[in-house]
Amino acid sequence: MFIVQLDIFDHSHDVMLRNDLIGALQRFDVAAVRMALQRLERDFPADATLTPASVLLRALECRTEAHFTHCDEAREAVGILSETIQPAAMKVLGDGPGSEWAMPLWSSAAKRASSLPYSPSHPDIHCAALWLKARDWCAVATALESIESWRRIPVSLAWMVQARMRLEGLDATWPLLAELAWLAPARLAEVLPLLSDPLLDKLSRQFAAEFDGRGDAGDLAWFPAWLLTQKSALARLLGAAQPSGHREPEQVMRLLVECIGLERQGRQQDLIAARKRLRGLHPGLYDTYMSTR
Repeated sequence: MFIVQLDIFDHSHDVMLRNDLIGALQRFDVAAVRMALQRLERDFPADATLTPASVLLRALECRTEAHFTHCDEAREAVGILSETIQPAAMKVLGDGPGSEWAMPLWSSAAKRASSLPYSPSHPDIHCAALWLKARDWCAVATALESIESWRRIPVSLAWMVQARMRLEGLDATWPLLAELAWLAPARLAEVLPLLSDPLLDKLSRQFAAEFDGRGDAGDLAWFPAWLLTQKSALARLLGAAQPSGHREPEQVMRLLVECIGLERQGRQQDLIAARKRLRGLHPGLYDTYMSTR
């Protein structure tokens, strides 16, 4: 019987070289990354880390703060960062650390795009979208102020929902959530999982299970109104939402705000009339509301 004895140094040398490379990448030390990459390539030319690490080295070597001069330049740079550089970072460093590693590059891209106007056909190159990638919530909120009527554009309203949630919490975000539900319920469906709020997650799951609608993302237009049948304390916060298209989901929510206010004031005659209007607009939500009274 032959016993194969492993040489610990030989079998750990590649790990040591990769660790040197990763350490240099995390420091954004271009010279050290280049040297570590050369050593790894010399000793382990077939190592799977070489190709993605070379992509990251080129990204560091080409890093610049020069402003984009036109949209095409920005689209190309953002595409490379999103489709080539960040995936390479995740291959070398792992999913979480790779995403974190790319944050300074997204910040640089946002600064470079700061002079470009908002383009409805290419919203992903606006600096607010890039600050969102960098998770700089204050910068997102500031950048959105440069977009005229950002509160009436689904994509920019969704960006502000994410920023407001991180900066001020759920209570401050309820009005924007209501506006997004009325304006673009499908966009709200995309945003809700990104907010990672336990209460909001619980309520959205309950709504999906209990609301008698079409069973698609469009049902979320009724989410703000339904919320008031479950948590009347939200009336003040949801009532602060700015007027939208005044379609039925908004009308019903505002009528529920009115009903809750009348209940608190003890104005029974006015409350009876308001409830009658509510029943005419949405019998299902009227029944749900009355079941808690």
